[in-house]
Amino acid sequence: MDRLVRSLEDAPVVSRGEYEYFVHPVTDGIPAVDAPLLREIADGISRVADLEGIDSVLTAEAMGIHHATALTLETDIPFSVARKRSYGFDTEVAVHQETEYSEGELYVNGIEPGDHVLVVDDVYSTGGTLRALCEALIELGAEPMEVVVVIRRGDEPVDLPVPFSALVDVDVRDGRVVVEETR
Repeated sequence: MDRLVRSLEDAPVVSRGEYEYFVHPVTDGIPAVDAPLLREIADGISRVADLEGIDSVLTAEAMGIHHATALTLETDIPFSVARKRSYGFDTEVAVHQETEYSEGELYVNGIEPGDHVLVVDDVYSTGGTLRALCEALIELGAEPMEVVVVIRRGDEPVDLPVPFSALVDVDVRDGRVVVEETR
C-alpha cells in the first residue's frame, strides 16, 4: 500500500464547517486517479477479502465505482452500483443513508436473492452508507458477506452486521492526513 499511503500523506485538507475533509483520488477523483493506484487498491482488496463464493460486488455511487471496477477486472466478479436515483424496477430496494456531511436515498438493483455479496466502498467514517447497503441486501434476500473499504477514517467503533476490513486507517490532525496501514 506504499502508493496509497504516500498519496494520502500528501493530500490537501479543506474545511467543510467543522469537518476537516481530505481531498484524494480515492475519495474524490481529484487529482486524477492513476492506474497503478487502482491496481494496488484492487490487489489489496483481493488480499483482505474472502472472495470464495462471492457472486457479486456492491458499491455506492459514486466514489466506490472505480474500486469495484478495478476489482471486477482483476477477479471477474461482477459488480452493481447503488444509485442515487430510482429506476422503478420491481426488485429495486431503496435505502436511506447518512454520512457526516450528507444524507439521501440509494437504490439497489442487480442483486438477486441468495447472492453472496461483497460490499466495497472508498471510505468508512460513520458507517451510515455501508450499514444501509447491508440492510438493503438482507431485504433483497441476498447475503452480505463482508465489507471492505480502502480508507477507514477516525477511531469510531465499526458497527456493521458483517466482517469489516480497511486497507488503511487515517485521521486528520493539524490540517494533515495521518495514515496507519492496517494490512
